[in-house]
Amino acid sequence: MYDSTTSTINNVDTIPVEISARHVHLSEQDAMALYGAPLTKVRELSQPGQFLCKERIRLIGPKGVIDNVAVLGPSRSSSQVEISKADARILGIKTPLRQSGDIEGTPGIILASQNNIVGLEEGVIIAARHIHMPSKDAQRFGVVDKDVVSVHLQGERALVLEEVLVRVNDDFALSMHIDIDEGNSVCWNKDTTGRIVARKQAF
Repeated sequence: MYDSTTSTINNVDTIPVEISARHVHLSEQDAMALYGAPLTKVRELSQPGQFLCKERIRLIGPKGVIDNVAVLGPSRSSSQVEISKADARILGIKTPLRQSGDIEGTPGIILASQNNIVGLEEGVIIAARHIHMPSKDAQRFGVVDKDVVSVHLQGERALVLEEVLVRVNDDFALSMHIDIDEGNSVCWNKDTTGRIVARKQAF
């Protein structure tokens, strides 16, 4: 088995960096309640099998609302809302930093469509920065699944982001995902790339 702890990090090759803007993943049950029909695919996203939906949604928090939020498919077993820290302040929700899918114990929110509302008891997160990569790229970069690395983002305002989780799966396409707050801090554009410069040592 490949072991990244004995390998040298590839700090030369670059990784495309994408913005993960605020969005919602819906369970099939919640999608039916909100829209009366399954989600409608508009276009594929960069990660295989993921797609943008025609449907849009309103987020209703204790202090504010955010309209016209994207819904991504396919449906999941549980609904999940991914927002930025700035969004959390607008909504008035104390939102934890989590990896996608890790929603236990997170705050809830009200979701509204033109036809109905659904109240979530949990599911609101700020998505932690991470890198998607297939196993061939993991070997090329000298990392394995669940490694935590530091990444130098190249651009007008270059910076190093730490605590970046590596997620390895052959269903993935190579890309690093950051949220809109992080993207603004580096003046992100479609040509922004990153280089892995260090791996966190296990103790």
